[in-house]
Amino acid sequence: MISDELAQAVLSREDVVRYLQSSHGGSDGRERVYAYLEELKTTQRYPFYRALKHPLYPILRKIDRHVEHLDIVEAATRAGRVIYASNHKSHTDYLVEPVVLDDNGVRPPIIAAGINLFGGPLGLIHRHVTGAIPIRRNAKDPAYLVTLKAYVAELLRRHDLLFYPEGGRSYSGELKPPKTGLLHAALTSETPGLMIVPTAISYDLVLEDHILSRQRVKRRQRPFAREFAEMVRYAVGYRSRAFLTFGRPIPLDGWEPESRRDVMELGKLTTTSIGKLVKVLPTAVIATAMRPSITRRDLEERAEVIIETLRAVGANLGVSSGPQAVDEAAQPLEARGIIVSERGRFRVRDRNVLRYYARTIEHLLTSGSGRTH
Repeated sequence: MISDELAQAVLSREDVVRYLQSSHGGSDGRERVYAYLEELKTTQRYPFYRALKHPLYPILRKIDRHVEHLDIVEAATRAGRVIYASNHKSHTDYLVEPVVLDDNGVRPPIIAAGINLFGGPLGLIHRHVTGAIPIRRNAKDPAYLVTLKAYVAELLRRHDLLFYPEGGRSYSGELKPPKTGLLHAALTSETPGLMIVPTAISYDLVLEDHILSRQRVKRRQRPFAREFAEMVRYAVGYRSRAFLTFGRPIPLDGWEPESRRDVMELGKLTTTSIGKLVKVLPTAVIATAMRPSITRRDLEERAEVIIETLRAVGANLGVSSGPQAVDEAAQPLEARGIIVSERGRFRVRDRNVLRYYARTIEHLLTSGSGRTH
């Protein structure tokens, strides 16, 4: 059962009281709120995490983790409670990000994750070890929405939080507009000194790239067991780097939770901050520079132009020249079945996946000249 203290704190919040007293609450309003609280409850026992056989942990070992600007996080967590707002590329995000924090002695946050991840053994780990809370995305029930916001607001008084403003993973590769429900909940928390730390995660290769790019737009929620089976398939021979970059904190003092304009502006500021932090890796540059058929020299020259454009706008570059981009990206992209090298030319083998990687840096390019296919 959820603790009486937390339950009473949620039930005492103004929005919940207003809901229960309204006609929407009905005679069973309190029972519905309690039922949703029971669904949302979570326990964090992070010291046990590494000892468990997490279903995705073997895949996590294939990812070399790199962190940038850890000092920002260390200072922010010393000062108070922190909300990590991150872009969402892969199911590996919610493993890589807290593990990086734990590797560096930073207290791990509670994670807001889709409810589809809470079935079977993975669900038990999320509920009783990592401290994840299940989110019903696109839920319309007023009882659920008011309970979720109140629960998150109270949780932030006790824990840090990691959430994904985009909602689910980006199926197209691009950074999606933010959903503001949890941001609004954070503003209503009234936790002194609470701040958002914009967080960007980037991969040379995203484990689910073929799966996501084939759809581009999420049409329905699929069982995680099926998604996991597909991920295992694409994990054969998979190796990648993951770059986790933290940005300057956004204090929540002064933002008005009852102002829709403030909430929307905060969402926009958060997403823009995340976008500027995205690590530009060779695979994304080559994907943007690629033509249906191109010589190595031409590819290097096109990549050089893109890198200079990105450098001019202050992008977080992980590659410094066209030749370096080709040297570091051609083999992984070819091994992944995305491009092929034949008779001295590079050719596109999977256009959808190539475009997926190109879109990951599209928001950083100042004109359409960077898009070449």
